[in-house]
Amino acid sequence: MPTRETIRGLCLAALLAACAPALGQTVLPPPTAIETLPPTGPILEGPPLEYFDLDSWYAGSEINPLAPRTDWQWQLLPDGILYRSYLANPKESRLGTQYFSAPHDGALWDSTLGGRVGMIRYGTTDAAWPQGWQFDVEGSAQVRLDPDEDLDLRSVDYRIGSPLTYGFGRHRLQFGFYHLCSHLGDEFVEAHPEFEHVNFVRDALTLGYAYFLTENIRLYGELGWAFRTDVSEEWEFQFGFEYAPGRPTGLRGAPFLTAHGHLREELNYSGNFALQAGWAWRGQSSHLLRTGLHYYNGLSSQYSFYRQFEQQIGAGLWYDF
Repeated sequence: MPTRETIRGLCLAALLAACAPALGQTVLPPPTAIETLPPTGPILEGPPLEYFDLDSWYAGSEINPLAPRTDWQWQLLPDGILYRSYLANPKESRLGTQYFSAPHDGALWDSTLGGRVGMIRYGTTDAAWPQGWQFDVEGSAQVRLDPDEDLDLRSVDYRIGSPLTYGFGRHRLQFGFYHLCSHLGDEFVEAHPEFEHVNFVRDALTLGYAYFLTENIRLYGELGWAFRTDVSEEWEFQFGFEYAPGRPTGLRGAPFLTAHGHLREELNYSGNFALQAGWAWRGQSSHLLRTGLHYYNGLSSQYSFYRQFEQQIGAGLWYDF
């Protein structure tokens, strides 16, 4: 039988055996911080790399004349037009002339003697791309001469108008009034006493909207309602597309292309289509000088002959305000 001393010795040996592995281990040093390298260049702040809104960036850029602006002020006789005339519409007030051939009618020479100016504006002072509110006046005499008859005056249409226009960013709006009346030339009446003159008169209100897809591309549409007519009826619709230089071109110029449609109630909502293409020069004041080819198909652009079909093929020179 083991003695008490023997049991004590065995317990002490077991205790020392259990503590020996722990006493043999070494304590590791604490971990040190990882040193980071300095950046190689400045950190650029901007939109996330996975998405960049180019339209928002471009709209706020100073190089974009179609960006919305709010630096408006009152101006008397301002430079520039907020809602520009429709380039291919022969009934707009401008300075222009076109010489063309019409089947079954020979050569004809149409000219427009008129203009359009701003009277008062609450808006920006930019002449080329103004924004704000503006009141204009416009007027013209639209003359047709007959080269085959010693340049006799065949007819003339007179137009006066006063549009109120608004522009903001890419959008343009026009609400206006115009009066239009047609007259025959004395030489034509003497040479054609059997011709029955029609007293074509139209006093109308118009509402038009235009949108610039880019500085050079404009889409537009216009509704007209006449509250006083003679021969003419109440409603008319106009629409079109234009590609023309939006900024000053200098002497070099730039190409242009424009198409215009006009539907009228007195023609059972038929009307005409006009197409012009050529070269254009825009000045610092936003005025536009154009020359090129002219095509017109539909009922006559001279309203004394409003039911007479015409196909015009020729060339012209136009100056738009």
